Amino acid sequence: MALSATVDKSILNGLREALLDRTPLQAIPETVWKRTGALNTWGTNAIEGNTLTWHDVEMLLLEGRTVADRPIADVLETMQHEAAFRGLLARLDAPIRITTALELHEAVFRGVKADAGQWRRVRVYITGSRHRPPSPEDVVPLMMKWEAEYSSRDLVGEPAFALGAWMHHAFESIHPFPDGNGRVGRLLLNLHLLKHSWPPLHILPPDKKRYIACMESAHESGPAELEGFLLEAMARSLLDLLDQVGTRKDELRPIKELAKDGAHSAKYLALRASQGELPAVKERGGWRTSERALGLYRDIVGRA
Repeated sequence: MALSATVDKSILNGLREALLDRTPLQAIPETVWKRTGALNTWGTNAIEGNTLTWHDVEMLLLEGRTVADRPIADVLETMQHEAAFRGLLARLDAPIRITTALELHEAVFRGVKADAGQWRRVRVYITGSRHRPPSPEDVVPLMMKWEAEYSSRDLVGEPAFALGAWMHHAFESIHPFPDGNGRVGRLLLNLHLLKHSWPPLHILPPDKKRYIACMESAHESGPAELEGFLLEAMARSLLDLLDQVGTRKDELRPIKELAKDGAHSAKYLALRASQGELPAVKERGGWRTSERALGLYRDIVGRA
């Protein structure tokens, strides 16, 4: 699987600096953090088969209303995941341990799965994957090794996204729980990013095919493709947060509108957005970005 183009890390750093200049991550306004938690919860659950739509999740988590004709388990794990996600900020001062994974699994699936918060004791298979997770007796030793290697690599200052891609793929490869590994793994990934002063990223239903392909590629050739995917997801998260708390330069606008005042055509910018080089979000079939993101792209990448 050939490496695809992805967003330049200098562009991401520029967007992050703009966000942190506006507000520390721990001080993101409650309404924004609440919406972020709802979006993250909807995405991570939906790619695993949860039946709640984004509209359902908005009603449940943002408006405090009930949703009808949905499985009770789907509603419960939605509410509990959102609480676990919002609780990540309280975990920033503690190291990431194997007990963190157990606590997050129990928090999300309490009352939903009989084995919430317990390591698996059965052999499992990942649907559609050639990778075979280890036998159950190897789970705890491998998780202890995962914890030690993560701590060691973090201590020597490995770049946040490279380390995050490794830790996420390694966790999912062990598949330490009978079910719910993806959701816990993505919570751990976002906890790692928050500890390195990056906001949470979201993996949404349109991302599912590429996300799975990147995970599969990592089994064979390492997590470089996955790291690229995470960088693009982070660009989207930064744009979304800056649109809510930033200045006029951070307002998300159609690329066609922004292209009128620059050297690049709308067609060219849309191509770069589709390739992941220009931070942008796709809404209702069209690409949107901000004046700040476009300026960083022009200064750092340009037509090269």
